[in-house]
Amino acid sequence: MKHRHPLLERYVELDISGKSITIQGKLIDMGQDILVIHNGTQFLYIPLIHVQQLRMSKAADTQEIEVPDLPFEPQNDPISYRKVLMNAKGMFSEIYITGNQSIHGYLTSVMNDFFVFYSPVYHSVIVSLQHLKYLIPYNPNVTPYTLTPEQFPLKPSPITLARTFDQQLRKLIGEFVILDLGENPNKIGVLKSIDQNIIELSTAGGNSVYLHFDHVKTVHLP
Repeated sequence: MKHRHPLLERYVELDISGKSITIQGKLIDMGQDILVIHNGTQFLYIPLIHVQQLRMSKAADTQEIEVPDLPFEPQNDPISYRKVLMNAKGMFSEIYITGNQSIHGYLTSVMNDFFVFYSPVYHSVIVSLQHLKYLIPYNPNVTPYTLTPEQFPLKPSPITLARTFDQQLRKLIGEFVILDLGENPNKIGVLKSIDQNIIELSTAGGNSVYLHFDHVKTVHLP
């Protein structure tokens, strides 16, 4: 028998890791590893691993949010992180991973512990499952930046995909890569080696920077 969370269908506030702004909305659904919030305009799918605090909204009784039908999963099907990702394939979406910006585009592939997201700005981005903060699927008639399919064709990843994020990074040894969307210049350079979860990256000045594998959120080629 499915456990019903006491805050289900209630107005809530939640804090997620890496995001200073509190998310507010109606708690629509919750599974073992993901929850769904409707903020009045959009559905946010948020992996539970990043939920630092969930609480009743202080403004719970001041505004009624009209919630449309869920974008993809059947109402009677238990929600899960992986099912959400599989259902979101090919649907224009927004994802938030790190920093101050979201990425807009299409989820194209789902592997064991990462997925590939194709964006007009970053092209094919490999995203670790453990670092996705939320996913927002858009309406079917919405396209990125109002681009036509001819202007923004959905392209397969130029990278041969491995099963795991670790294997995928190892396949890119020797390549010029951009880690974590390139917000930090020390995360742009040639991937030199991976040894016992320590990544060596050669930066623009030729210096070596060492990063722990677990802290790499995304990788993409320029």
